[in-house]
Amino acid sequence: MYPVLVVTALLMVIRLAGELLLSALNRAEVRRHAGSAPPAVAAIMDAPTYAKSVAYTLEKSRFGAITEIFDTLVLALVLFGGVLPILYVHVAAWGAPGAVWDDALFILLAGVLLSIPALPFEWWAQFRLEAKFGFNKSTPGLWVSDKIKGFALMLVIGFPLLWALLSLVGWVGQTWWLWGFSLIFGFQLLMLILYPKLILPLFNKLTPLPEGELRTRLLALGDRSGFRAAAIQVMDGSKRSGHSNAFFTGFGRFRRIVLFDTLIAQLSAEELEAVLAHEIGHYRRGHIPKMIALSAGSMFLAFAMIAWLARSPWFNLTFGFPAGELAPAFLLFGLLSGLVTFWFSPLMNLLSRKHEYEADAFARDAMGKVEPMIGALRKLAQKNLTNLTPHPWFSAFYYSHPTLVERERALQQR
Repeated sequence: MYPVLVVTALLMVIRLAGELLLSALNRAEVRRHAGSAPPAVAAIMDAPTYAKSVAYTLEKSRFGAITEIFDTLVLALVLFGGVLPILYVHVAAWGAPGAVWDDALFILLAGVLLSIPALPFEWWAQFRLEAKFGFNKSTPGLWVSDKIKGFALMLVIGFPLLWALLSLVGWVGQTWWLWGFSLIFGFQLLMLILYPKLILPLFNKLTPLPEGELRTRLLALGDRSGFRAAAIQVMDGSKRSGHSNAFFTGFGRFRRIVLFDTLIAQLSAEELEAVLAHEIGHYRRGHIPKMIALSAGSMFLAFAMIAWLARSPWFNLTFGFPAGELAPAFLLFGLLSGLVTFWFSPLMNLLSRKHEYEADAFARDAMGKVEPMIGALRKLAQKNLTNLTPHPWFSAFYYSHPTLVERERALQQR
């Protein structure tokens, strides 16, 4: 058992060292260009905005490094300090022998307890760091309300889902993980439809995009690009942040276009049309089913691994849990898998960047010119104080989108 603990500790140290090294390299690269922006960057941001983006990037990076160290220490405490086995024994005592609901409750309670130490850091990031640079629009009351709603949803949705998942062992035996994969993957597909209708309105107000030039443009774009959505809605993202975004939810006839009110305020109608064309490009180029299939494959492998670990006596026993118990195996896998998957981030980001380039090209061709898309990207970079000079290694691990300079270069090539 001891070698497994040593390997786990080494993986934790190696990942933390990698995260801190990447963060330090990125800060050094940003500081190297702080005094004089590269010509391509200077064309995107004026000097005062660029200086503010540098300060924002450096402060976020330093704060992120502290957070990473703290998170690793908390993980080490719960894995090696016997905290989780003690919780498991206490919660198991609440249920009758053979009960499953107490196992589901254990996973939920462990998740809640593990999230509590991070709350001060989340609060500081929202009400100090983001507020310092003009992004925070939330209030302490709204922040607390969001946390309570999130906890309530976890109980209402997470508890019955976990109960059903853990009950599969008693219902179907050793093939439980195949059925478990089907259950969770099916639930995720269902949430693509239900999330904008049932969950999102609990946190944000969604209103139909009013009649006018913008709506006419977006509907016309959908017609000529062969893309129809059930609704175009505006979300009051400004109640929490000055950052902006746009996204699709659902699929098929349940597709909905959601625009942040901050995005509408920042971009012209033509630029918003280009942003929507980019999002349509993801659908027309088949990126959504590809990513869903990749997610399904990853989830399938995860369930197979959990089933194998749960059958392996050494896994649970190493961390102080009874052998063969499924709930601890699920929790431990969730806590430990990131130690390995972190190193595959560049591969996932490489695929994501390829999709972004293809969606940008679709938007350029749909608009018939490149200026609206470039204009939208530049304004978003300015308004969000985007880091335009990341270190290549940092970008590889953390950027799912190409840098703005890279996107502009690709857009201007036909």
